Amino acid sequence: MKQYNFGILSTSSIADRFVAALKESGVGRALAICSRNIQRAEKKAKELGIERYYGDYQSLVSDNDIDIVYVSTVNSEHYRWAREAILNGKHVLCEKPCTTSSESTLELYELAQNRGVFFMEAQKMLFLPVWKRIKEIMASGELGEARSFCASHSFPVSYNGWMLDKSLGGGPLLSSGIYAAELILWLFGDVDRLSAVFDLDGGEVERGYHISGITRSKVLFTFQNSTLVRLEDKAQIFCEKGSITVENYWKAKSFTVKTQKGEESFCFDCDHELKYEILHFTDCIEMGLKESPIVTKKLSCDGIRLLEKAKSQM
Repeated sequence: MKQYNFGILSTSSIADRFVAALKESGVGRALAICSRNIQRAEKKAKELGIERYYGDYQSLVSDNDIDIVYVSTVNSEHYRWAREAILNGKHVLCEKPCTTSSESTLELYELAQNRGVFFMEAQKMLFLPVWKRIKEIMASGELGEARSFCASHSFPVSYNGWMLDKSLGGGPLLSSGIYAAELILWLFGDVDRLSAVFDLDGGEVERGYHISGITRSKVLFTFQNSTLVRLEDKAQIFCEKGSITVENYWKAKSFTVKTQKGEESFCFDCDHELKYEILHFTDCIEMGLKESPIVTKKLSCDGIRLLEKAKSQM
């Protein structure tokens, strides 16, 4: 397998985790990193053992030695720099959400296909061994049909000031609502209808939300998020013959199945959960695929459309 040179677009907090996961994956190295502040880029490069650093994004996406660009900027910048990287002939792994609109998300997928490069939304959750095993259990029929799904998630915004800035794509709906939205679509298929309520708390962006609805396969769902109060960080699937509970569902390492026969726990411990999406991404390139069979163009577009529909009710 080819060893790929990655360029990391921004020195955000996820850069450290991504580099560690990349090293563990064995598929390549982080060749370059960039920030709009050259001193910050140099500091992060030295910390992570990265050879090159840049003080502007354009220099990184133009680097001829880079094969893959990992876009991890603030949400509002995903579209611009993913597009620029594609136009410079790079494969692109773009942090979720791909963009802040379904129209621009679709454009990126189609542009990449037309340019002959691989593009994928970095929806790490769907590559975790936990969710792979859960989907296998559900497909086996041992728990019967799924009838209900609920998920909750909360986090403080203090460590990321941009989260309260509407112009930067802030707010919990875009930042992490895409986890639950795409999980529902991946597990149960298309959504039939939904309703949403938001807590704006007097600010520009929502500080919390509650979304509920039903899929075309007749699974009732609800998911909520808050930056104001502490919610239980978990997802639950209720089936005819049992239930599945997943703590910290977006970065899960274990889950529990409950039936009338008792309770069984499954554990898939890992040091760097981002490695699974990295391995899948490079496997897709090696196989010459035009899109991921897991995080498809349809899934990414439908996921952001679901959030757009919810936001229209704000």
